[in-house]
Amino acid sequence: MSRRGERLSGEALAKLPVAVDAMGGDRAPEEIVAGARRAAEEDGIAVVLVGPPELVGDTAPLELVACTEVIAMDEDPAGSVRRKKDSSLVRAAELVRDGRASAMVSAGNTGATMASALLRMGRISGVSRPAIATPLPRLGRAPAVLVDSGANTECTPAMLVQFAQMGAAYAAERYGVADPAVALLSIGEEPSKGTPVVKETHELLEGGGTGVRFIGNIEGRDLLESPADVVVTDGFTGNVALKALEGSLRFLLATLLGVFATNDETKAAADVLMPYLGPVAAQLDPEHVGGAMLLGVEGVCIISHGSSSQVAVVNAIRVAHDLARHEIVGRLAGAVQPA
Repeated sequence: MSRRGERLSGEALAKLPVAVDAMGGDRAPEEIVAGARRAAEEDGIAVVLVGPPELVGDTAPLELVACTEVIAMDEDPAGSVRRKKDSSLVRAAELVRDGRASAMVSAGNTGATMASALLRMGRISGVSRPAIATPLPRLGRAPAVLVDSGANTECTPAMLVQFAQMGAAYAAERYGVADPAVALLSIGEEPSKGTPVVKETHELLEGGGTGVRFIGNIEGRDLLESPADVVVTDGFTGNVALKALEGSLRFLLATLLGVFATNDETKAAADVLMPYLGPVAAQLDPEHVGGAMLLGVEGVCIISHGSSSQVAVVNAIRVAHDLARHEIVGRLAGAVQPA
């Protein structure tokens, strides 16, 4: 966005820095600053950090936009954004709004990040509610996109249809998927299964005229081998499903490592298997995903995991820069039909 409320071209956005909340996340500011430096050095991406100078410390050679407040991970999202107008999150969103940054990245308070982006950048015209689009790994294929993974605990069928439209546009641009397949997360594949909201959404999507290729319902067990490129659900269900997947994958990895360390024979087996399992583990690691995009606001906002290391920060900055220069906001606006 520019000061006049007009969308900047991809060429113009590519020249602007990515605004990074230096105080966001459990490992801030050290890992955040280190990740920002790496993105600038390794990829040549312009980055500007935002935070209180006395807390952030030395950011050279990167610019630091000074502020005086920080929104903690456990603070009330909407209230803290309204109360702490000089916080790093709010100032990062304002840099995007004012055309001084191409995108914002934060690993901090998810709710406050969403509120900052929504209240400062505003919604795309016609969008009922913004939604979080989180990539789900699919081995050997482009990730599937889960929408919504936590922004809206209660949704209407019209909102879920918009999530499908935005999710399909995001999958096409982010992962180069031609004509993305869209599915609805439910407790059964049959159209008659699910809550009243899910069943009505199914009818709307199946009826056509939404601009998406709907392939029906999928169940939670299908998420990691999703036949759909976009999986649509409400934010409560999506967040529970996402956290369940993350916890299961961590448990599986810890169990395997424990087995490998049992005795000399299993350690020898590990030496043989690890070169093959390592790349698989990397594909499943959230650190390499680059964060989730908040779809539906007038600017690129990437939400990273709260425990993000510098590796995750580098990847989030790369994603933010790439989406901004490819004018993802304009593509989302073109895909949405007013609720």
